[in-house]
Amino acid sequence: MKTSAFVYPWDVNGDPRAPGRIAALGVGQVTLAAAYHSTRALTPRHPRHRIVTAEHAAVLYPVDSRWEGRVLRPHPAGDWAPGDAYGEAAAALAEAGLEVHSWVVLAHNSRLGAEHPDTSVVNAYGDRYPWAPCIAQPATRAYLVDLAAEAAVRPGAAGTELESLGWYGLQHLHAHDKTGGVGLGEAGQYLMSLCFCPSCRAGYGERGLDADGLAAAVRTALEPVWQGLPDDGGWAGVEKLLGAEPAAATRAWRDATARSLQEEAVAAVRAAAPEGFQVLLHADPVSFHVGANPGVDPAHILSVADGVVVPCAGGPALVTPFAEQRREPAVIAANLTVVSGMGGSPGTLAADAARARELGATEIRLYHAGLASDGDLEAVRKGLGTV
Repeated sequence: MKTSAFVYPWDVNGDPRAPGRIAALGVGQVTLAAAYHSTRALTPRHPRHRIVTAEHAAVLYPVDSRWEGRVLRPHPAGDWAPGDAYGEAAAALAEAGLEVHSWVVLAHNSRLGAEHPDTSVVNAYGDRYPWAPCIAQPATRAYLVDLAAEAAVRPGAAGTELESLGWYGLQHLHAHDKTGGVGLGEAGQYLMSLCFCPSCRAGYGERGLDADGLAAAVRTALEPVWQGLPDDGGWAGVEKLLGAEPAAATRAWRDATARSLQEEAVAAVRAAAPEGFQVLLHADPVSFHVGANPGVDPAHILSVADGVVVPCAGGPALVTPFAEQRREPAVIAANLTVVSGMGGSPGTLAADAARARELGATEIRLYHAGLASDGDLEAVRKGLGTV
């Protein structure tokens, strides 16, 4: 099976051994970050540093003239990825014989929310989520579509993987996160992720809902959650708390909004890309889920993009709904965590990959070649030798 490893430019730049070390794992491809959110990352083998602190969401290459005069625009990285960090790393990786695809994080940007609060998701209590741009707002959508096209189609890239191209919500590993005191479950996460910015309020109106009444209903629905009521799980839990009809109306608005954005972004990437350029989306097969792997309808997304990257940290079960809708030559890539310190299991990579293939995966993604220990990488090398 074709396998790609995720990599940051700072894993490669300044470390002449990195490209060869990654190629020696047995992967044929790398998925290299071109636009990424703020993070603090370990670099266990780099000759010059061990910790990289990316202070804000940034593009890791020089932007072009499309952003001149625009209010919403991407920011360059600081000293953690100066200049054309992406291009430098991509060239070194390609020299080692690796096919390079870009990795683009979109609707997840705390700096955008800090500088332009009106772009953020607003929950039913009036709290803003600065890390979560509202994808219903026209200016934000235009920014995301243009960012997708520019960041994806970097020189030498054979394809791209678009992350967070959909709704983001409450669930977020924010700095010193303290939101786990109440178990929200799927229903609570959905209700706390419903947006009430002006664009979404108008959207609910188009679906026959009064936005003020809906916000009040959401707050009422969440009271049992704050009291510790066990989550019923799945969409049934949302319907129980909010009511079936209003729940369905909110989902219809959000599904349509996400679908149209995904269609626009993929079309923009393809318009900017050379022939044969591959476009994949990080995705979850449950459309009301939010986050880095936003919920999608499998049949729809496989009619729009060339395939999906599916989170498999908890096992490969999420592969199945996409596999059931797959038509050649669509890609279903199972994303397996191989960093043991982050809950991954590099020692069972061969078995995990085999199980994912049984369920319909056509490719494998490894998260993350730069973050893994030497021991983890050795286990990956051995595991890929039998895949």
